[in-house]
Amino acid sequence: LTSSHAKNQVSCTACHAIHKTGPLGLVARKPAEINQQCATCHANVWASFQRPYKHRLPEGAMSCVDCHNPHGSSLPRSIQTTRSNEPGCAKCHGDKVGPFPFEHAPVRTEGCATCHEPHGSANPRMLTRHEVRYVCMECHSNLPNPVANATLGTVAPAFHDIRSPRFQNCTLCHQKVHGSYVNRTLTK
Repeated sequence: LTSSHAKNQVSCTACHAIHKTGPLGLVARKPAEINQQCATCHANVWASFQRPYKHRLPEGAMSCVDCHNPHGSSLPRSIQTTRSNEPGCAKCHGDKVGPFPFEHAPVRTEGCATCHEPHGSANPRMLTRHEVRYVCMECHSNLPNPVANATLGTVAPAFHDIRSPRFQNCTLCHQKVHGSYVNRTLTK
């Protein structure tokens, strides 16, 4: 009753065939069948899976319900949860969620969609921007520093001249962008 389907007055029979028997009975089981069923209403989302960098839904390697709970979830967009109520992304990408002694704050507070487009992107690694540095600069730019000794929202150190090719790929040095076990600056 709390799902977005119920709130939008989508009935159970829109997805489930109550008296149908055979391989496509009450519930579709194969990933391709589930994806086809979801795509009938969510055509715009299905279109994003036609982009070059995406999860492998069109190939049938996974289904929409691997990430979304069609019956509702406490997380936005009915995201599935895994251990300790982590977002469903941790089911396949467990190495990216920690727990880390030195966390990159957006991973914990805002989630994967801060930097990635999970349904598909024109950018490598399903990033929201075409270059890594532009993703980083959305937060690490010329903004006032809210807390002393914090790094979020501050100007990069003076030696980071982003006009220089040496500093245009942030992940060359800051390789542990999801979090680190050893370094606060998320370097190797």
